[in-house]
Amino acid sequence: MSNQPVDLNSRRQWLAAAAALGVAPWLLTASAAPAGASRAAADGPAPGARSAARRRLGPFEAFPIGLGCQWHPGRRPQAVNDLYASSTDRQAAVALIRRAVDLGVVLFDTAEVYGPFMSEEILGEALQGRRNGIVISTKFGFDIDPQTGARRGGTNSRPDHIRRVVEAQLRRLRTDRIDLLYQHRVDPQVPIEDVAGTIKDLVKQGKVLHWGLSEPGLQTIRRAHAVHPLAAIQNEYSMLWRGPEAHVLPLCEELGIGFVPWSPLGMGFLAGTISVDSRFGEQDFRASVPRFAPDNLPSNMPLVDLVRSWARRKNATPAQISLAWLTARKPWIVPIPGTTNMTHLEENVGAATIAFSAAELAELDTAISEIPIRGARLSPPVLAATGVEAPPKQ
Repeated sequence: MSNQPVDLNSRRQWLAAAAALGVAPWLLTASAAPAGASRAAADGPAPGARSAARRRLGPFEAFPIGLGCQWHPGRRPQAVNDLYASSTDRQAAVALIRRAVDLGVVLFDTAEVYGPFMSEEILGEALQGRRNGIVISTKFGFDIDPQTGARRGGTNSRPDHIRRVVEAQLRRLRTDRIDLLYQHRVDPQVPIEDVAGTIKDLVKQGKVLHWGLSEPGLQTIRRAHAVHPLAAIQNEYSMLWRGPEAHVLPLCEELGIGFVPWSPLGMGFLAGTISVDSRFGEQDFRASVPRFAPDNLPSNMPLVDLVRSWARRKNATPAQISLAWLTARKPWIVPIPGTTNMTHLEENVGAATIAFSAAELAELDTAISEIPIRGARLSPPVLAATGVEAPPKQ
């Protein structure tokens, strides 16, 4: 068989080609079960997946791969969409989460703003009666009407608002405690000491167990941690965006804070779902992301080719190589790829069984660093909300 790169437009095509490549036989077996339903009885977890070494995420012990639940209402009744033009329905989304539990996934990540409210509601329904050993993480911090879900614009981390949000989240999640509660974005109007103090009170009440920050400024991390210890930082991190390596990861290591990469597959780029000719509709978040603009995509495709070459080398898929690379960075990193597709979920979980030798990791790191990425990782308005430092406490 030729070793030339195969131009695959989707992960489904990649999996179809896996049989010929000798890739991950359990994936092919899993793909044969009926789509959209829990298939634990049909094929069970991937061999070795459930037994994959757990890792520390702050105070938690977690499976190496989590699940991001970032869903929004579609145009049809019961339709569930993600940010990247993929869709399913509510029943299938519930089944997807339950299948993740069957496969050994521990960390499930969502947020008030996803929907708003829809993702928390689906996660609560799916995990009802399956709560034992599960880490539910969700987020507050945007100015959303707690009753209607209307987005009022901007951030809101005032203490009274946080308390109202948490009460509503507990109801939607059908639980008596939130294991890991993040501030979704730093509020430039509220000192982080006030936020941390509010969380500390909620911890004392047993409504929140631990907390974290998403895309915060470095000094805000230190200030927040000094008031009440942070369990995790959640920032974008992947082969496509290695920014956290400069300062955030060293700070997490110094303070003993876990790290949760969002968009670990580069919004599908590292999974092979984007080609040089890809164009995105207005409902697709990637339409506003500069690195996916037509002028930048051709320059960035060598990274996709690199990942595909390593997938062939390791008898894996590009998505698995990308996730395994992340978990190999530090033993306290747990990525949270999102999906609406059962086959992709099982593929992602299979990344937990892939390991790199020190020499392989060094070789791959060098190759990645030699590929310059063109275009910013987010649109200017979204990027402006990252790395924000909270105002000083008066």
